[in-house]
Amino acid sequence: MKILSKLITRCSFCLLTSTCMFSLILIMSSCSKKMVVEEPVDTTKAPVIPQLPISDVVGKVVVGYQGWFVCSGDNSPVNRWIHWGGNGATPPSPGHQTFEIWPDTREFTNTYQTGYSALGNGKPAKLYSAYDSQVVNTHFSWMKQYGIDCAAIQRFGSELTDPVFKAQRDGVLTKVKSAAENTELKFYVMYDISGWDNFQTAIKIDWTNTITGTLNVTASSAYAKQNGKPVVCIWGIGSNGRPGSVDAYKDVISWFKLKGCYVIIGTPNNWRTDTTNFPAYITANMISPWTVGSYKYDIEIDNYSNTLYNDNVVCKQYEIDFQPVVFPGFAWSNWNGGFKNDFPRRHGDFMWRQFAQIKTKNIPNVYVAMFDEFDEGTAIAKAAENASMIPTNQYFLTLDADGVPCSADFYLRLTGDGAKMIKGTIPFTWNHPTSHQ
Repeated sequence: MKILSKLITRCSFCLLTSTCMFSLILIMSSCSKKMVVEEPVDTTKAPVIPQLPISDVVGKVVVGYQGWFVCSGDNSPVNRWIHWGGNGATPPSPGHQTFEIWPDTREFTNTYQTGYSALGNGKPAKLYSAYDSQVVNTHFSWMKQYGIDCAAIQRFGSELTDPVFKAQRDGVLTKVKSAAENTELKFYVMYDISGWDNFQTAIKIDWTNTITGTLNVTASSAYAKQNGKPVVCIWGIGSNGRPGSVDAYKDVISWFKLKGCYVIIGTPNNWRTDTTNFPAYITANMISPWTVGSYKYDIEIDNYSNTLYNDNVVCKQYEIDFQPVVFPGFAWSNWNGGFKNDFPRRHGDFMWRQFAQIKTKNIPNVYVAMFDEFDEGTAIAKAAENASMIPTNQYFLTLDADGVPCSADFYLRLTGDGAKMIKGTIPFTWNHPTSHQ
């Protein structure tokens, strides 16, 4: 599964060996494409086009789940600091971090000491490992509590050639399966083909030998199905800087469909005008264009809504489902530089505007990027509310950055309200109904 996190680059554990400049080039070229403003359409007459029967992804709100944070001492296969920053056994410390938002760790049993000073409230500055079962269970309990339907667990193909990182990914996936079963939520595998040059053959091997083989996660009662078919997503199809060709894409999509799968593809936001890869795009069951980092202001969101409308119309012409992406904001000044609070969340107004425009276009499916993407500041999971919850000697973006105090769970509650509006269980409104506290 991809914001400027996938916004940006779907880095994976291999980000340790990548330079910041290389990451920035990939991001700017592939994930933060500027939107082309299309001619306005009469959105007051947006057609209500029949969808396939509602199941686990159609008519649902899905969140992307990275599950990639690792700490030294967590007894994981990798067992060193990954994605938080630091260097192997050395924990992240001032000036040595790759994440923008400090997570709220108060509900986690195990946390790991960093090299920062104490938090503003005097408590030690500790972080969590996504390999701890209790953390994964807590994350899924939050999803359940706040009305999220499904999680797309990211699987980075470039990691799978390394036995240690593959064991890490397999372990997290197994924990996700258990957590989803316990909470009666749904999950599915979302491959990221970034840097996976041999994905055309390797993805088939991984699905056969691991996903439906040794792990057999598709047999779980919690594994997402659409129209009775197990769901799989392939992110990066046709995106700049990602491997593959139109023939390779068509081959992989066809292979999964012949295996009885419902295939979602993550594409560039200009997929309709990409004449080279369009023949592959229209063979999928669902298209989900990546838009993280593509707009910042309400006028840009509103202009892009014309693209949403037209995307949906073309999808229906080919009997394809359409899954637009929303994100709460973005920044990665602690990792790759740039402005602090680059794409401001505006205490929920930015994200809600996206939900509202999707609703006005009668689109019933949404992908939220992301649940736990703290690196690029797009996480909706519980996070530091203010300076009292971050280290005193390092900048991190807090939820009160735009002048309005927000509770740690505000974006979970906002997402839940967005899901309710999309489904029609609460009235449409341009202003979010979610209390900030």
